[in-house]
Amino acid sequence: MKVRSFLEAGQLVPDGLMGDLIQDRIGQSDAGSGFILDGFPRTVDQVHILDRVLENLGAGLDGAFALTAPEGEIVRRLSGRRVCPGCNAVFHLDSRPPKAPGVCDVCGSALVQRSDDTEAVIRDRMAVYEQQTRPVAEAYRDRGQLVEIDGLGDPDEVTARLEESLKEMRAT
Repeated sequence: MKVRSFLEAGQLVPDGLMGDLIQDRIGQSDAGSGFILDGFPRTVDQVHILDRVLENLGAGLDGAFALTAPEGEIVRRLSGRRVCPGCNAVFHLDSRPPKAPGVCDVCGSALVQRSDDTEAVIRDRMAVYEQQTRPVAEAYRDRGQLVEIDGLGDPDEVTARLEESLKEMRAT
């Protein structure tokens, strides 16, 4: 609930709150054998927060992945996303449309566009990314821990590239 207002406005969650959430989550027993963080860290300060959290837990970071795609493709993908408030199924107007326009294939509820999936909010998020998050990728590149994955193609292709890179990372 604390995070929702920030996300709906297309803003980053404050670093202190994110650090607390990450510490609580990866400190749980089910994360003991490994975990993947999606969307964290998003700022260089959060890189340092994650470093401290991992140090406190006696854990290390195997690597950081960056999925890359042109801005226009990112806007197209996100602005076309529709979700079902009933069962959380996800659709896309172009690449995964529902059988009946605007209706969930799974439960029949009306599909909605998330408030953070409007073009204006997406473009604001992209500007924030350039200012605050791109330096995170550079920090991990400097450490030799960044793996860039081509985000173009259908979801299965991108997933296969990501899984292959993860296997290679775990093998080293």
